[in-house]
Amino acid sequence: MKQQTDARETVRMFDQIARTRRSIRGFLPDPVAAATLEQVFATAAFAPSNCNTQPWQSHVVSGAVRDRLSRIFMDTIGQGKHSLDYPYEARYAGEYRKRQLDVGILLYQALGVARDDKEGKRRAFLRNLEFFDAPHVVFIFMPDWCGIREACDVGMYVQNLMLAMRAHGIASCPQTILGYDADSVRRELDIDATMKLLFGISFGYEDPDLPENQIVPERAELSQLVQFHTG
Repeated sequence: MKQQTDARETVRMFDQIARTRRSIRGFLPDPVAAATLEQVFATAAFAPSNCNTQPWQSHVVSGAVRDRLSRIFMDTIGQGKHSLDYPYEARYAGEYRKRQLDVGILLYQALGVARDDKEGKRRAFLRNLEFFDAPHVVFIFMPDWCGIREACDVGMYVQNLMLAMRAHGIASCPQTILGYDADSVRRELDIDATMKLLFGISFGYEDPDLPENQIVPERAELSQLVQFHTG
């Protein structure tokens, strides 16, 4: 009986962690303790990978290094100067485009930015380059020999990472835009050119008072995403 109770509690806790993880766009300044960071990243590393290659490489920045990269991004990404290791072509259509627009509308409404407010949208964009005030950022790299399969491995690692963070009460926001200046990140962190940047994740403790942290994007119906074949 105890085993059944423990199993149900494990399922309940995992469901809660997975279903309540959201992209948070406003953080408190409080840093995460070093011991907690080590535990979170150690747990994430148990993600599966093709042939156990474990192709992910994480670089965590905090303090003065974090601040310096934010200033650099303002001068590069913020001014339209890009150096991407992997092209990003977000040409969404149909239901994918609708989902993109829906979450954008929710965010701008929470921020009080009108549809024709170009300056407001510009300010909202630049918040990305300030890491939404998060005290930590992790940049996700993989070796240049990697392909789509290895990128999938990295994706599973990152999901492990964000769920581990959530279990510790740490909020996160994966940001494609943080991969738009790979050259600067490599230079500032002294990373070899053979390591290629995918994206970054801002993380820390959520500021619960910000309206942008109250939005909950809709999820597609299960029937739209999964087909069960039974013979």
